[in-house]
Amino acid sequence: MSQCKARIQSRWKSADGFSLVETLISLAIVGLMSALAAPNLMALNARIEADTFAKQISSELRWARQWAISKQDRVRLVFDQDRQAIVTQVGSDRVQHHLLSYQQKGVEIDEPSAGPDVVFHPSGRSATATTIQFRNRQGHTRAITVSLTGRVSMR
Repeated sequence: MSQCKARIQSRWKSADGFSLVETLISLAIVGLMSALAAPNLMALNARIEADTFAKQISSELRWARQWAISKQDRVRLVFDQDRQAIVTQVGSDRVQHHLLSYQQKGVEIDEPSAGPDVVFHPSGRSATATTIQFRNRQGHTRAITVSLTGRVSMR
């Protein structure tokens, strides 16, 4: 038993640990690397937010086109700058179907190039070709284009 106890004690005595200086240097290196990476991560987050919002608007436009085709009725999307919302209206009597608010998203949408309305006919075609541009707080811009055929694309 005494030999076993002696081996354990000798291992503890020979085990080397980190000194305080080595630990502080390691922490300083990790802190420096984190400080250098933080701005890049924030810029990446801003780009991802802009891309996500562009996909959401594109999805809304594609949904409106599909709804017009499937219901054989006109669908209008109104870009309301005052309420910071996109209002979807269905039919010739313009019944509000739903509202997509972007007020809390930190995004500013310019009025679409063909006016505040994007209209899809029952054939799926758009009344006018239009481009919708927006930017987020960090200045990242995206553009969504609706062609006369009703095709929605992002840039």
